[in-house]
Amino acid sequence: MPAAHSIDLHTMRLDPAESVLLVVDVQVKLAAAMPSAGMASMVRDVGILLELARRLRIPVVASEQYPKGLGPTVPPIALALAAPGLEVHRFEKTVFDCTLAPQFWPLYHQLGRKRWIVAGLETHVCVWLTVHGLLSAEAAVHVPADAVLARHAADHAVGLGLMQRAGAFVTATETLVFDALGQAGTEDFKALSKSVRTRT
Repeated sequence: MPAAHSIDLHTMRLDPAESVLLVVDVQVKLAAAMPSAGMASMVRDVGILLELARRLRIPVVASEQYPKGLGPTVPPIALALAAPGLEVHRFEKTVFDCTLAPQFWPLYHQLGRKRWIVAGLETHVCVWLTVHGLLSAEAAVHVPADAVLARHAADHAVGLGLMQRAGAFVTATETLVFDALGQAGTEDFKALSKSVRTRT
């Protein structure tokens, strides 16, 4: 494991000014294959992360895997991606690892940020492989375990384990939200803490 992936107390914290949110392949036909309760929960948490990005001006990158076959992004996420004030960069791909798509590295260098929050589908395939690609570029990667999902719980656990062993910070949506906010009492805190509190 490269030294850059050893525990670093600085990169374990989420600095909004240095961060990007990557939403991987949350598409209708993939969603239909997921456990319904888990999918609803994941979509809710990705929505919270997108609102965090909108409020704190964190750029968002959204991928779709072969949309001709797997369909578009699910409506609640598509609606959140269209929110005014959100900086969104989209691309389609056929590779499982987002970092192998030809559009990815020009965008990565354009954004110029080294901390990436990765959410989406599926934990043990496209999410894991994308996280691996980002770690190989010495990015600090945060993966909220509740904002990624696989069809089977065992595959979800395998994917999270691989990412953690590779050097990603496996975390939670609520952890990321309060880390990025940094303090209570602001309008952003009031709005986002309400969203977090109403999760079931």
